[in-house]
Amino acid sequence: MDEVKSGDSVVSRRAWHALPVPEVLAALETSASGLSSGRAKDRRSRFGLNKLPEKEPPPAWIRFLSHFRDVLIYVLLGAALITAFLGEWIDTGVIVGVVIVNAMISFVQEDKAEEALASIRGMLSPRALVLRDGERKSVPAESLVPGDVVLVESGDRVPADLRLFEAKNLQVEEAVLTGESVPVGKQADPVEEEAGVGDRSCMAYSGTVVVRGQGQGVVVATGENTEIGQIGQMLSEVEEITTPLLRQINEFGVWLSGGILGASALAFGYGSVFQPLYGTEELFLIVVGLAVAAIPEGLPAILTITLALGVQRMAQRNAIIRRLPAVETLGSVTVICSDKTGTLTCNEMTVRRIICDGKVYEVTGSGCAPDGEVRFNGRPVVPEKHAPLRDCARGGLLASDATLRRGDDGEWRVNGDPTEGGIVAMAEKVGVRRAEVDDEYPRLDLIPFESEHRYMAALHRTPTGERAIALKGAPERIFQLCDRYRTAEGTAPLNAEAWEERMDRVAEEGHRLLAIASRLCEEDSLSPSDVEEGGFVLLGVVGLMDSPREEAIAAVETCHGAGIAVKMITGDHALTARSIGAMLGIGDGADAVTGGKLEQVSDEGLISVVRDHDVFARASPAHKLRLVRALQAQGEVVAMTGDGVNDAPALKRANVGVAMGIEGAEVSKGAADMVLADDNFATIQEAVKEGRTVYDNLKKAILFILPTNGAEALMVVSTVVFAFAHLPITPVQILWVNMVTAVTLALALAFEPSEPGIMERPPRNPDAPILSGYLLWRIGFVAALIATAALLLFQWALEQGRSPAAAQTLAINTLVAGQVFYLFNSRYLQRSSLSVRRLFQNRYALGAAGILLLIQLGFTYLPFMNVLFGTVPISLVEWSLLSLVGLGIFVVVEGEKALVRWWRGEVISLSPSP
Repeated sequence: MDEVKSGDSVVSRRAWHALPVPEVLAALETSASGLSSGRAKDRRSRFGLNKLPEKEPPPAWIRFLSHFRDVLIYVLLGAALITAFLGEWIDTGVIVGVVIVNAMISFVQEDKAEEALASIRGMLSPRALVLRDGERKSVPAESLVPGDVVLVESGDRVPADLRLFEAKNLQVEEAVLTGESVPVGKQADPVEEEAGVGDRSCMAYSGTVVVRGQGQGVVVATGENTEIGQIGQMLSEVEEITTPLLRQINEFGVWLSGGILGASALAFGYGSVFQPLYGTEELFLIVVGLAVAAIPEGLPAILTITLALGVQRMAQRNAIIRRLPAVETLGSVTVICSDKTGTLTCNEMTVRRIICDGKVYEVTGSGCAPDGEVRFNGRPVVPEKHAPLRDCARGGLLASDATLRRGDDGEWRVNGDPTEGGIVAMAEKVGVRRAEVDDEYPRLDLIPFESEHRYMAALHRTPTGERAIALKGAPERIFQLCDRYRTAEGTAPLNAEAWEERMDRVAEEGHRLLAIASRLCEEDSLSPSDVEEGGFVLLGVVGLMDSPREEAIAAVETCHGAGIAVKMITGDHALTARSIGAMLGIGDGADAVTGGKLEQVSDEGLISVVRDHDVFARASPAHKLRLVRALQAQGEVVAMTGDGVNDAPALKRANVGVAMGIEGAEVSKGAADMVLADDNFATIQEAVKEGRTVYDNLKKAILFILPTNGAEALMVVSTVVFAFAHLPITPVQILWVNMVTAVTLALALAFEPSEPGIMERPPRNPDAPILSGYLLWRIGFVAALIATAALLLFQWALEQGRSPAAAQTLAINTLVAGQVFYLFNSRYLQRSSLSVRRLFQNRYALGAAGILLLIQLGFTYLPFMNVLFGTVPISLVEWSLLSLVGLGIFVVVEGEKALVRWWRGEVISLSPSP
């Protein structure tokens, strides 16, 4: 266990929350009156400043160069060296430019790691109120040391981890650390040693915010030893994993590099032994041509552009992508691990149940918006006909200070306590208005809520001039003060057991209960003794809950339909988590694994636990990180959503970290790959759909580009095998074809819309190669078709007495024509393209074909292009011939797709549906 030194003693880091206050003060060698300035200075020299350590980041140029560490980039740089060797400096500049732009995009998009840690550092309080030398002093928060006594009050950010020894009505907002949806009441008594962070009611942690009351506590941890500091340390140690696409592209690059080297060596060897016609220099130039032909120079640029277009489309759907590869990774997600508060829920307390007059009413609506209705047994009720219901709502309003306001954006917000905001919204749904009640029942006095008496009481004058006390608080406390309850006929004796039975049912659904009561009185002022006299009439008990987002319920259902498991991991209580999960369709509503149980499970055992359960409660940052790792150990591709500091390590570790943009902490945004601008879980569903579309389009682009390289390589190999007197295509001409087809035709595939049923198929296997056996067959088949057609026309032109340059020009344009027609085959991997709508649905493809035709006309007829590339003009008859060849390739490929569908027993309609 870590050790910290206090004075001259060595005190192990221990469970401060489980120790009585005297033991804590003795262990830290301090007192309730704090340290002296000299003692604090001495300890500061031992412990250091109360801030997180800052690691010096590597220089920008080193971070930039790190983006060149990719096998495909090495292959591309090899192509640049070859073109430089050939003296084609323009082509060299183009290729090097593609590499640099690629690296710059990655550098700008991905270099955010240090920002996450910087955000955590910014969460520490700038100043703190301490007891030094027996006096209250405001000091910089970074000067705090263990043993200092700190005073906090409403509005303060807690400056260090404190063991409280005095708490007066103290409530702390801990959602940023624990995920708890409501402020947590604090007290000074020790709790069990096994208690999780969210259950340590005698502790106040650094970075959390005091929302009510006052407190004093002794500093037990500072800087990196605080709970938030441990999260920062955990975040810096989490290793980011390679995305499926990058892993596949790297494997593909290695395979392609080896294939190029092997084929080049075989061609050189074969020519040296069996073709004495060629000298060593000629063979070397042929091998160089083969290498240039086989390298898909435009592929990295197309991959980057396709991902970037996906980023733009996602941004239009409120999903901001910080890392380009995350676009595609979303398409392969198999599990979404979601935080609860503010992600799946509204992060606003809503009254969902009202127990009144012996009945349990349901209240619809979510958040603090006063929109909804009251129902009984599933049927709407008319509140005006239910006097006890209206009295309950009025009593809740009178004993609350919160108000609702509608912002300029149309969203309703609470001014005041969020729980009271839920009561105000409930009253509006019952037809009891805040403004009317305040006018008719002016307030005379108030006893604010305090943890000691566990209620809030307000004295009001009624419209008849009488005095009435409205009481709101914990049911067990209010019931002690009531002897009757409100009925439609008046009042009746209170049967506590019957009420408790109904309350237990509501509580088991995950609701937080508050009781409301009232009675008449004679006094013009109010004191606790007046309340303690009792004699109250119970008006009702309300059940509040941080309600699920309605759109999140539909999104979870869609994810399940797409074969994606959804798991909820929250710091909230098990009962609440279970209930919310059932409403969302996550889990069975009867089981939730708590953080305490996770602590007792080994990493190996956790694999089966996370496989068999969907709801996890009271989870700490370390638990969330372990759960993500356990899922990844099973081969799952994990998306983790969250909005708090406590989510940051798991967000960074996940294959796709998804942070909330509105309510999310800057730390979580910095650690995430994607930020939801609308904090809407449903946006993830659209992002997954877009990710699948992007991956489909990447496969289509690869399936389109590689046959060109294959055809060029086959043409060069044929030169050696058949001892052609002239090369059918030169290395410079190969580069031209590769670049223009990639920039124009392949780019059009990045704009392909989603294929039908894309969210009805299961996630793809992340371990599957990017090119299946069938796709490899398709690449080889089309490459052979195009190469054969180009070689036949090349030989035909020579036999017609045309010059080698004219024959090469015809062969090049045949290659391009084949690619133009094959583009329309590639728009659907297996579905038929033989319909007018499918052929003309992608206007970008038609535009790209038209642009490429103009480029090839310039390539063929412009004098300076003829000089640069060794081309000559060709006749209209030759254009017609190569166009027919291209059309023939389209028909043959469509025939091959039909045969494959027939072989697999698939019947896919040829109707003009998309």
